[in-house]
Amino acid sequence: MSPTVDKVHEDLEVLAAMAAEMDEYLKSNVLYWPMVHGDMPKLTLGGYLMRQHRLQHLVETLPDAEREKWETAIHQFQEALAEKVVRTEQRAHEELGVRARQWGTYLNDVQHERAVAAVNYETAVENRAMAAALVHFLQTPPYQLDTGAIPNLGMLDAGLRPYWQAGDFIWPAVWEMAYPKAAYWWLYGRPRKT
Repeated sequence: MSPTVDKVHEDLEVLAAMAAEMDEYLKSNVLYWPMVHGDMPKLTLGGYLMRQHRLQHLVETLPDAEREKWETAIHQFQEALAEKVVRTEQRAHEELGVRARQWGTYLNDVQHERAVAAVNYETAVENRAMAAALVHFLQTPPYQLDTGAIPNLGMLDAGLRPYWQAGDFIWPAVWEMAYPKAAYWWLYGRPRKT
């Protein structure tokens, strides 16, 4: 398999596993749910939504078996959310606050230790991508984005601008079409090291 195919396949495997455990996850009080398969990232609503966002731009290119896996995952996710609007909205806002705090902590490190922080940017920016996915989700009925409860991501992003060096898309190229540069500028470059 090519690295591109590997990344898409990996995303789809994680998405399917997360969808299968979403109902149980939403009924729990655990924000970072340990997946049954220990080699996968912990389940969060934001982690699922980030992968769904990336894959929805590639679904037409998937082989039939993988497209079927995608459709099953989407169906399981929707079933898990059925009749849990309030719970899901609460969980999304809770995670959004955590992701924004993690992003803010990273940006603070960028301001004080740029050389060290810039090395980990591809991983750290996942918090920002998950926050964006959560905001989009909460703006979709029947959910409501509580603007008073969410952190000001724009203010955090503004704090990154003075240290920003524009460049190429930092994640695998296969995901680029899911993240237009105008809206996701923070995926096109990295903080300057000095």
